[in-house]
Amino acid sequence: MSVLERTHLGCCVAIRALPPPPPSSESASHDDATNGAPNRMGKGITCVCFKPKGSYERICINLTPLQEERLRRLKHRMKIHFDASRVEHQEALKALWSATYPGQELHGLVSDQWKEMGWQGRDPSTDFRGAGFISLENLLFFAKTFSTSFQRLLNKQAGKRSAWEYPFAVAGVNITFMIMQMLDLDAAKPRTFVRAVFLQILSVNEWAFDLLYCVAFMVMDKQWLDSKATYMEFNDVLKLTRAQLEKEFLMDNLLQIEDMPSYRLLC
Repeated sequence: MSVLERTHLGCCVAIRALPPPPPSSESASHDDATNGAPNRMGKGITCVCFKPKGSYERICINLTPLQEERLRRLKHRMKIHFDASRVEHQEALKALWSATYPGQELHGLVSDQWKEMGWQGRDPSTDFRGAGFISLENLLFFAKTFSTSFQRLLNKQAGKRSAWEYPFAVAGVNITFMIMQMLDLDAAKPRTFVRAVFLQILSVNEWAFDLLYCVAFMVMDKQWLDSKATYMEFNDVLKLTRAQLEKEFLMDNLLQIEDMPSYRLLC
């Protein structure tokens, strides 16, 4: 297991990636992208220097080869637009329906049935413009990995609900977009400590973005209930959600998404 070491140097916070023990012959043959445990971590330091008031002044990152490769894959996923003419995108939509409503027949990729899931109209493909295909992948990952939590949010089973609830699926697309903005992965130069922490987490688990999405959805719903919000306040709830995620990313000893306090909301 990789270990991260945080060191406070004046106004500079450094995160050092310590190399794990050599893998056994049995585990060395496993693909690190599958089991989430990297075979090698470099000794590079991800360093974020900031002004006393908290505004970031300088960030320097030395990525390991594993981080570079996983970041490249993730950025590639983020650039794929949803294309209703592509068979793999059609199949992903069908898979989302099957995971959401097991045993219920889907009448078509354009159907009033999609409104049940919280899409704006009969054709869900029109709602992916903001975040692209990765937002569909995130919803599908959530449905398959944490089906109980997914169904509870879908059916609004927790707490006292608003008379004007947020549409589940469209909210999911917005959460993907919010995380993309928060992590700032497309920036030519890193500008936030949150991004630096995420890159370290990404070296531990290639599916860190998808796991963070699941946590973010749970946090959003909790913020929604705590705020007694209605649909017109959805953007305010998203801002509160982002602030909570960023707060947890700045905690000591955060080595993986599972270490976030809000991860415990999932079941």
